[in-house]
Order: sequence, then C-alpha cells, then structure tokens
Amino acid sequence: MKEITIKEWGVNPFAAIGKEWMLITAAKDGKVNTMTASWGGMGVIWGADVVYVFIRQSRFTKEFIDAADTFSLTFFPRNAQKALAYLGSHSGRNEDKIGKVGFHVAFNNGTPYFEEAQTTVICTKWSKHSIKLEDMPADVREKWYADNDYHDMYIGRIEKVLVKETI
Repeated sequence: MKEITIKEWGVNPFAAIGKEWMLITAAKDGKVNTMTASWGGMGVIWGADVVYVFIRQSRFTKEFIDAADTFSLTFFPRNAQKALAYLGSHSGRNEDKIGKVGFHVAFNNGTPYFEEAQTTVICTKWSKHSIKLEDMPADVREKWYADNDYHDMYIGRIEKVLVKETI
C-alpha cells in the first residue's frame, strides 16, 4: 500500500460510499470486526479532514468502534460486492465472517484493514453522537427506525489514505 493525501485520492463520496459501499473496521481485545456501510460522508470539521459514519446500536461492530481509538474505512473494486453484501448481512458474533469471504486482515499502526482493499482510510475516532428520535422527521422515523434500532454517528479524523499500488 502506498500513502497518498486525501486530495490526491479525489474520491466521489456519493459513489464510493452510497453506491459501492465500504467496510468500517476496528479492533478490540485482540479481535477484529467489520461491517458494510452505505451511509456516511467526508468533509471538513474543526479544521481537519474527517469522515462520518453511522452505526446502529444493535451492530456487533459498534462494540469494537466504541472500544477503539482508531478505525478504518476500506473501499474495494466492484467485483467485491458479493463479499461486502455478506459482511453487511451476517454478524461476527456468530461466525468468522471475514474468513468466510476470504479477506485477510492487515494492520497499520494497530488499526485493522483488509489486504484486498483498493483504498484504506485510517481514522482516529474523534467524536460520537447519538441520533435522537425527536431530531428527525416523522417519515424518516417511520421508514428507517420502526424497530427503534437507532444509529450513533462517529466522526473520525483522517490520519492517512493508503492505496493499492499497481504494478
């Protein structure tokens, strides 16, 4: 992997996150967990380049993000969609879902990511905010939160962007 700046990456977050998906990954007690996400964004806050991601309270990965100081976002070529769909629909509580899809965990200064990723964004967890029912429109509550499984939003300061080197 080669380190580049966020500006060199030139990503379209609407496509990369919303259409192509990403994995949110963290480590806790020597274990790694990940989840697929299609909600989130990138921007600038508090004078820094950041990402923001949303994790439902019921997700196993939330325990890892809450316990960790860092996390990664990994982005894959389109041919990885089947693996990403599996990782988003199965829980690491019940199985080794990472092994099942054939991904291999690597670490960058203790932050886990996947060798198969095309791009990896290493982040320091900067802030966590609970999404409150009263702060959203009724139609959003009805569509996305009928089961009362709300999201927490995490802001991560981007520490580095790693891209797979092409030969």
